[in-house]
Amino acid sequence: MSASRYTYLGPEGTFTEAALRSLPEAATRELVPMVSVPAALDAVRAGEAAAALVPIENSVEGGVTTTLDELAAGEPLMIYREVLLPIAFALLVRPGTAISGVKTVTGHPVAQPQVRKWLAAQLPEAVWESAASNADGARLVQEGRYDGAFAGEFAAATYGLEPLVTDIHDAQNAATRFVLVGRPARPASPTGADKTSVVLWLAEDHPGALLELLQEYAVRGVNMMRIESRPTGEGIGRYCFSVDCEGHLTDRRVSEVLMGLKRVCREVRFLGSYPRADEVLPTVRREMTDAAFTEASDWLARCLDGRG
Repeated sequence: MSASRYTYLGPEGTFTEAALRSLPEAATRELVPMVSVPAALDAVRAGEAAAALVPIENSVEGGVTTTLDELAAGEPLMIYREVLLPIAFALLVRPGTAISGVKTVTGHPVAQPQVRKWLAAQLPEAVWESAASNADGARLVQEGRYDGAFAGEFAAATYGLEPLVTDIHDAQNAATRFVLVGRPARPASPTGADKTSVVLWLAEDHPGALLELLQEYAVRGVNMMRIESRPTGEGIGRYCFSVDCEGHLTDRRVSEVLMGLKRVCREVRFLGSYPRADEVLPTVRREMTDAAFTEASDWLARCLDGRG
């Protein structure tokens, strides 16, 4: 395995690259752009890279389905950490292009919902076609295949383009969440502000099946931060669930949740416990703290010894 190599969704100039370069360790790694999320993750599975940074969630569009599906299938991988990156787009064009000359535009499919209103107001006649990434859209503009690309302003220099309009976003405070993914290993030590991610498959489809999953979290006071259903490919109506919750695997309330899920689910794929990028501490009820679980365990032990 190349411990010095990280892959990411390329080509150069993507928001993913910008997010990766925000990590301190990126300065000492070889950063290798890949053509797709599956290619970036497969390089890790094959031992060609130590980790890959890929987008997993956008505050406007929701989950990045390609990443969710890749983490649910194939050889298991684990999330080491997450990065939150504020997102604003620039309309990149070839030098000398006026806005009246922008008839065709491109960008990553996730970008379109974030600039749709601006596009309708400023370029209502422009035709949108999706690209593999925002930076790939910039490359296509450079090659003359489109008039403009929605990408990060920082990508302009890489592709010899000019930012015709900057700071484009339909939603204020838009952000994309990225995850650094590697091969399974011992989770990092808890920080107190952590997140745990899993993929869950129902044992069988029956009334209340999803409620059973939710109750495992609810009865232990564990906050679910995200839950998304994804088709398993096994037929219509067959889904798995990608879930993030507050807390670390070593927290008693979280470990109890995972043990409960293991009992009621057909399969549980542990994707990791890792620090929250926003460093927000969870609010934990007294009866759900580790101290409360230890007190209850000690009491049970006394009962078994006839000292209850």
